[in-house]
Amino acid sequence: MSTKEDYLAINRASWNNRTDAHLKSTFYDMPGFLGGNSSLKEIELQLLGDVRGKSILHLQCHFGQDTISLSRLGAAVTGVDLSDKAIASAVDIAKQTNSSAKFICSDVYDLPAHLDEQFDYVFTSYGVIGWLPDLDRWAKIISHYLKPGGKLVFVEFHPVVWMFDDDFTKIGYNYFNSGAIIENENGTYADKDADINQDYVMWNHSLGEVLGSLLANGLQISHFEEFDYSPYDCFSHTDEFEPGKFRIKHLENKIPVLYALVASKI
Repeated sequence: MSTKEDYLAINRASWNNRTDAHLKSTFYDMPGFLGGNSSLKEIELQLLGDVRGKSILHLQCHFGQDTISLSRLGAAVTGVDLSDKAIASAVDIAKQTNSSAKFICSDVYDLPAHLDEQFDYVFTSYGVIGWLPDLDRWAKIISHYLKPGGKLVFVEFHPVVWMFDDDFTKIGYNYFNSGAIIENENGTYADKDADINQDYVMWNHSLGEVLGSLLANGLQISHFEEFDYSPYDCFSHTDEFEPGKFRIKHLENKIPVLYALVASKI
């Protein structure tokens, strides 16, 4: 990757290419969602608490299920995503569900060119920071958009997971950020048999990089927790050991799969 535009163009095309398959997938269960189901999981719901009357900025929102779910809880929510196709779908879903959620198509780093507002919460979750090359810039954006005393609620797949190959049989990637990872994929995590193919560019980020970037940008971490399961069945060789909780079957509970944190703007 020689320029910012290279990775942005590749990843925008990648997510545009996935959107239709995701909308049709059982993974995202659009019929259930349109019928009133929430897409939010217990981990983030507990960290967010009562959001009635609160303003929330939802970064990297895809086609807005979590954004709209937050609005159903009484929050004023703005969702942001790089994919113009996903954002167009989010706007349509919001209309179908009579949601007050607003949506902006923007790269995270370019958001100040599109939005001038501060929020009670910034929320972002599950497979988001791997698409960003620079976490210091990410943390600056979060700090910029939080009101004084406002909170970041962040749930993400653990960097240990991203060290493994797709079959979880060997270490294939660096734990630390060693530069862009450029790959090609058939199907998608939400439908591995989908007849689609896309290139994508990602970066691995250690826990030290995540925590250090937030601390360096005026955020005070008040909660941090690791989990040995995922609420999403999005990896290979999974075992649903409890309803809605998935582990890599042959690794059992031996590796962390998720982490979650809350950080407040000082």
